[in-house]
Amino acid sequence: MGKKKPQRPRRVFTPEFKAQIVGMCLRGERSIPQVVHDLELTDSAVRNWIKQAQLDAGARTDGPTTDERDEIAALKAENRRLREDVEILKRATAFFANETR
Repeated sequence: MGKKKPQRPRRVFTPEFKAQIVGMCLRGERSIPQVVHDLELTDSAVRNWIKQAQLDAGARTDGPTTDERDEIAALKAENRRLREDVEILKRATAFFANETR
């Protein structure tokens, strides 16, 4: 049986760090493979940061901007909360309907 490669802990990067990496790649100071190797990042993460920066700048239109992503996340959270509220009200209505009989 094959052994699984140990998974390293998920790292979190600041927006400033991401912007610095994106800037280096877009200005041509370093190639994506160089950045990935030197800073021990993943290729997909750096490419996603570049894509998101281009979306935010308006250079690409094939996805949501960061502001739109934040708004979608907030709306999903509000939707989830409202569904929970409706479920609670349904249960309360059923409870009080049974109490009055």
